[in-house]
Amino acid sequence: MALFTKRYHTPGTLPGTLAASACETPPRICLVEFGPEAYEERTLASPADCLSADECRAYLDSPSITWIHVEGCVTPETLQHLGGLFGLHLLALEDVLNTGQRTKLESYEDQLFLVMHLPVRNGAGVEAQQVSFFLGRNYLISFHDGETDPFEPVRERLRRRAGRLRDRGADYLLYALVDLIVDQGFPLLEDYGEEIESIEEALLDDPDQRVLGRIHGLRRELLLLRRLIWPQSEVLRQLLHEDYASIQDQTRLFLRDCQDHALHILELLESYREMTAVMLEAYLSSASNRLNEVMRVLTVIATIFMPLTFIVGVYGMNFGVNATSPWAMPELRWAYGYPAVWAVILLIGVAMLIWFRRKRWF
Repeated sequence: MALFTKRYHTPGTLPGTLAASACETPPRICLVEFGPEAYEERTLASPADCLSADECRAYLDSPSITWIHVEGCVTPETLQHLGGLFGLHLLALEDVLNTGQRTKLESYEDQLFLVMHLPVRNGAGVEAQQVSFFLGRNYLISFHDGETDPFEPVRERLRRRAGRLRDRGADYLLYALVDLIVDQGFPLLEDYGEEIESIEEALLDDPDQRVLGRIHGLRRELLLLRRLIWPQSEVLRQLLHEDYASIQDQTRLFLRDCQDHALHILELLESYREMTAVMLEAYLSSASNRLNEVMRVLTVIATIFMPLTFIVGVYGMNFGVNATSPWAMPELRWAYGYPAVWAVILLIGVAMLIWFRRKRWF
């Protein structure tokens, strides 16, 4: 399972230092310019390709909304260029480059810097992909360190002019992207619900070490999800209740709904964590019961053989050389002594089995 892996500088490095990270996913930059009546979309190899200083000022002075999305591993050169064009704070740029940051919201003069985490489940478990946002008066810059673009549904809504996106500001676009990140928890929880049902069936049928491993893996993934969702709900609370000039009042109503989704996911997560705790207790109880069953069967067998061992031990004493003595075993001179001893052994064994069965000891 992929836990938080933060890339960081060597202790003592100058704050705001942008250093290249070891990443193989090349960056892809998508520029979207939109308004109520216009929509323009371009894919850039680098921000310097078509974003000069003059063009940047034209975008900032335009009433339309500019959205720049950087997908993949962003380079220090890309961050420096975008930071210079849009006046992004150097410490925030460092947090974008050093992924694995905690979910947080920072205010820098006329900008908001927001760090979120997109939960993605793969074959190795659940992975937290960092998504960073810079929100300005009429622009939004987003960074995602994954291999695939998670915001294509929002971009498609902009193309088709579905909903309010084209008629609202950059803060509403930020809400749409944050809402997509938060709602990503619902399909994950649906998968976890199905897995919990599967584990419960396995617990009833044949609990073994593989079931125990699945329970522990599920508990670790749910713990990581809680570490992702809980601070995101706190950040949404900040956006709702604190006074930020970049967030309009009409957008706060939608952010409230987004926070409700986050709280709903948190409640489901807590329920699933309690269910996994109950399943772990059920597994331990089942393992203990199975051990008790084995010990009970072995105890019954040992108890039955105790008198039988005593009988064969007595008649295993070799006193045949003194057969004429009045103290010798009389059965040694009896023609039916051997089958009589076997009959007594079988009778005692069967009688004990019947008695144990009536006592419900096995």
